[in-house]
Amino acid sequence: MEKFFHLKENGTTVSTEILAGLTTFFAMAYIIVVNPQILSQTGMPWGGVFLATIIAAIIGTLVMGLFANVPYAQAAGMGLNAFFTYTVCFGLGFSWQQTMCMVFLCGLINILITVTKIRKMIILAIPESLQHAIGGGIGLFVAYVGMLNVGLIKFTPGDPKAAAKGGAVAATPGLANFNDKVLWVFLIGLVLAIVFTVMKVKGGMLLAIAITTVIGIPFGVTTWSNSQSISETFSQLPQTFGAIFSAEGFPALFSDPTKLPLVIVTIFAFSMSDTFDTLGTFIGTGRRTGIFSAEDEKALENGHGFSSKMDKALFADSIATSIGAICGTSNTTTYVESSAGIAAGGRTGLTSVVVAICFALSAFLAPVVSAVPSAATAGVLVIVGCMMAASLKEVKWDDIAEAIPAFFAAVFMAFLLLTISYGIAGGFIMYCIVKTCKGKAKEVHPIIWTVAALFILDFVCMAIL
Repeated sequence: MEKFFHLKENGTTVSTEILAGLTTFFAMAYIIVVNPQILSQTGMPWGGVFLATIIAAIIGTLVMGLFANVPYAQAAGMGLNAFFTYTVCFGLGFSWQQTMCMVFLCGLINILITVTKIRKMIILAIPESLQHAIGGGIGLFVAYVGMLNVGLIKFTPGDPKAAAKGGAVAATPGLANFNDKVLWVFLIGLVLAIVFTVMKVKGGMLLAIAITTVIGIPFGVTTWSNSQSISETFSQLPQTFGAIFSAEGFPALFSDPTKLPLVIVTIFAFSMSDTFDTLGTFIGTGRRTGIFSAEDEKALENGHGFSSKMDKALFADSIATSIGAICGTSNTTTYVESSAGIAAGGRTGLTSVVVAICFALSAFLAPVVSAVPSAATAGVLVIVGCMMAASLKEVKWDDIAEAIPAFFAAVFMAFLLLTISYGIAGGFIMYCIVKTCKGKAKEVHPIIWTVAALFILDFVCMAIL
């Protein structure tokens, strides 16, 4: 194990990696419950999506750990599953089988741009100040998501009638009323996470989650209400597995030539979000923690084939989406919650292997895993976000040319759009504008110009759709 994962070289131990893996798993375990809840609204069987989510997570995370030897976990991406359901299926009228075909094609595109080094070129083109802003922005994003998950922040819509129809409306944020038991359990978990982190308790993140889960029982927050029998779950998997190759899949998707432009635009939207969510996670967490060292970055820039850990990690991520689509779930991507395990000391692929094992066990222990409430993991996410936000100090805030793109990247990502990819979009677009205003447009890498233009095109397409 030492020789395979190079534990000593990465300054870690087996016990630390196991604790990190458990921490990452419980920080992202909500996806095995939430993803089926979202995708089943399209007519997909809950049990089939549940198992597809787990299978895709196992395969993607194992490849990440065994091939790339980095502590990142993969699963169906939040936001992308909502886009799958509410925009593509409900809004555009595609069936879930047709939409799954588009996800599969998105995965093939990701593999292509990874093998042809386009992804690598994008990473190397990103200015260092924006890389730090992305890392800090992800930290704020993680902390904010933790607060939103437990309803600590409430939004009062300016137009309640429009909000009731499901549209995006202006809303005023405010602090929630503390008569909610979920908030009390969250606050207890937050305090435990703070105490264990400051006191440097080994496995403190996981310990905080476990204790908070137990405390949630008398509060009625930790329950068994979301359980489903194992036999019923497994009986539904054949309905989703390989559905893209059925008559309702690819043949139906391309049966109407007039819809081809819409299909292409939708695949493009899937691919843009998937690609930059992953890049943001790798850049934001890998640089600060040393997972991707200076030597690795040089190997990424000058090497050939899969000569660096980043090369291997990007490839592992690229194949996960297509595998997930075959199984029957939306885009599988690298999880920003991996930062929880990294904060707990995870530095090698052994952390990922532990996460994969936990996902495998969760197929049979679904009632136990799903009983861990979001209130138990939210406090950990807030503390992890706090630690990651330290990257913002590397930005030269007294240089307005650096400050503006960094500000838009971090703020769009964390508070306004709640998506890593659009935070990157805001940073890229503003970077191009600022450099042009200063007469330094030639200093902007052509890839940044191209990606910024593609994001603008993406925004225009979404406005039209």
